Amino acid sequence: MKVLHLDENHPILIQKLSDFGFQNECDFNSSKEEVEKTVEQYDGLIVRSRFPIDQTFLKKAKNLKFIGRIGAGLENIDLETASKLGIVCYNAPEGNRNAVGEHSLGMLLALFNKLHTADHEVRNGLWQREENRGIEVDGKTIGLIGYGNMGKAFAKKLKGFDCKVIFHDLKSGLQDENASQVTLEELQQQADVLSLHTPQTDLTIGMVNEDFINAFAKAFYLINTARGKAVVTKDLVTALRNKKILGAGLDVLEFEKSSFTSLFENDTMPPEFKELISMKNVILSPHVAGWTIESKYKLAEVIADKIIKNHG
Repeated sequence: MKVLHLDENHPILIQKLSDFGFQNECDFNSSKEEVEKTVEQYDGLIVRSRFPIDQTFLKKAKNLKFIGRIGAGLENIDLETASKLGIVCYNAPEGNRNAVGEHSLGMLLALFNKLHTADHEVRNGLWQREENRGIEVDGKTIGLIGYGNMGKAFAKKLKGFDCKVIFHDLKSGLQDENASQVTLEELQQQADVLSLHTPQTDLTIGMVNEDFINAFAKAFYLINTARGKAVVTKDLVTALRNKKILGAGLDVLEFEKSSFTSLFENDTMPPEFKELISMKNVILSPHVAGWTIESKYKLAEVIADKIIKNHG
């Protein structure tokens, strides 16, 4: 089988596929339109998020049998069209779930202990101990929305703390030794912290809005390592301003490009983002929760193994 790689990944991916007789070709620079001219030559496609794999693209990939996405989300692929055309789509949430769990925990601990502001102050000659007094995870209720690979990984990390972990998910029967399943209303009544672990779907886009935030019984902290469009930034800023949300750790942003390569589709910085980045109780990272040295290897290995198992 002939496989086209559209993004650079860990070499273990090409190595494993080559060992099983796959022919690998790489094109990391051509435009979507240029790739469309040759994609019918390939049986398989390996992507991250360089450009959308839409209906137009898929209809030109007349011999395509599978797409492997190095990552967890599949929103950049037209799954409905792929299914109709008999193209199997693979993702690899198993490969970076541990990284996301650790990053989520790191953001939570940094927010609770004001590590980002304390570090900045000390570097600038300020020694403000009382102003940087933190709070502890012990005794808190951590609420997760989404209990797939990423949510479960975060819950596992929290097991070492004396805290209560609850989650809401559209699927039932997911409760395990690390977290209890509750309704959304129960989560909003109990949570001191909300952490998002949802895919991007019509249901989750704009999910965390003014009404959603105000339905929480207590002021809470927000962690988002899932998808930026789940949170309405304007409403988040308002909630931070009025202390309904006490702090936010955001690895993803509403305004990042669909390719996840940079901020903003144009050069204009939205006013709500300007205000967000000025707030001391906000920690930001550039969509790297799942990007560790270890996950780069594991993501590639997981995709290779799935392809070999089903097409080797």
